[in-house]
Amino acid sequence: MNDADTVLYEVCDGIATVTINRPEIRNALSPAAANRLYECWDQVDADKDVRVAILTSADCGTFCAGLDLREASRVKKEEGVDILTKMKDPFHARQRRVAKPIIAAMTGHLIAGGMMLSLNSDLRVGLKGTQVGITETRIAGRGSPWAIPLLWMLPQPLLMEMVLTGELYPIETFHELRFINYLEDTPDAVRARAQALAERIRDNAPLSVMAGKESILTAMSAGCDAGMALAHNIYRAAYASEDAQEGPRAFAEKRKPVWKGR
Repeated sequence: MNDADTVLYEVCDGIATVTINRPEIRNALSPAAANRLYECWDQVDADKDVRVAILTSADCGTFCAGLDLREASRVKKEEGVDILTKMKDPFHARQRRVAKPIIAAMTGHLIAGGMMLSLNSDLRVGLKGTQVGITETRIAGRGSPWAIPLLWMLPQPLLMEMVLTGELYPIETFHELRFINYLEDTPDAVRARAQALAERIRDNAPLSVMAGKESILTAMSAGCDAGMALAHNIYRAAYASEDAQEGPRAFAEKRKPVWKGR
């Protein structure tokens, strides 16, 4: 698979569809896939004919499993560098800056970076019976500074529990809290709902749509951006730690991580 095939991009009738295409690895993000996503968001903003985007993934039961931990282990072992150094935008800030609305059509579980891609979208359609989790503390050994915007989107006690425990939760909980706009019974129904939403947005006044998105996010970011900057500084030690390498290594070796706390 070449780099362009890791994330597919197509435009039809003013709607761009961005599809993570790594079902064999639960749509986990390698550097190639993450960098390709970055390029796709540039394309969405640059194409004046695109009014709205849908972010989805190949069907495999998981919308996105987050960072490709096996690749992270390999890169560290063979190249001696952290995998994040090979990504243009490891925390997907570019997605948050896209001027046009993004609808996440999530046809499976949202785990770690999958949750990050979800919160960086503007509307969300999920699949009934799937799970949601911020699993970095339990599996990856890093952390989740990217989760700070969720303070404006979810109850603080729930977010605190998610970040500290790394547990998985039923997606229905997030629908009840309106973080997920719609839940559907099948992956095809998820995509159909996202398509219907995209068509409704596409047919609205484009400047009003973009102004609506920008104004809401600007109001939110008056507190969010400062919080994220502080969070990145707080997490600096965790990202540089031995545990940050132990997580991917243990995952690749199919064993329980041995955290050292340093």
